[in-house]
Amino acid sequence: MTDGENWLPALIEFNHYGNWEDYLEAIHDQFLRDFASNPPTWPGKRLSLKRHPEYRGKSATFWHLTSEGAIEEERPPDFRRCERIAWPRAIVAQFTGQKPKEGDLIVWWKNKRGSEDRVILALPDFSYVVIIAERTDYVMVWTAYPVERLHRQRKLETEFKEFWK
Repeated sequence: MTDGENWLPALIEFNHYGNWEDYLEAIHDQFLRDFASNPPTWPGKRLSLKRHPEYRGKSATFWHLTSEGAIEEERPPDFRRCERIAWPRAIVAQFTGQKPKEGDLIVWWKNKRGSEDRVILALPDFSYVVIIAERTDYVMVWTAYPVERLHRQRKLETEFKEFWK
């Protein structure tokens, strides 16, 4: 399924744009291409986005993919998330609904996050995750982020192994 991480799209770096507004529009355009114009498929269900609350005319999913924090209106941008804005679609497109083989995209589901069941898609080294919220007849892209702390990567790996044992 995967060949290292060579299949991931290139980073979209801030330094190529010079100011926040231009960069924000560039990453938002990428997000729209990936999820509005050409959404990936999901086995057996429709894939959706969290549209509300919108902020500055952009969906909640977009903000969850590019910023962090508990209070929606106060989430500061996370440049590591922003530059990887093209990765969630590429990762979701790799998902087959099957148990992964060694070296494949990592996946486990029915993973509780708060009161919801979530599907976790991760790179094989657990350095980046995409979180999908399950609903009855569809799934929703919830968030995605780089996992920078080794102890958090190990915790995710433990969850994954527990799920598949």
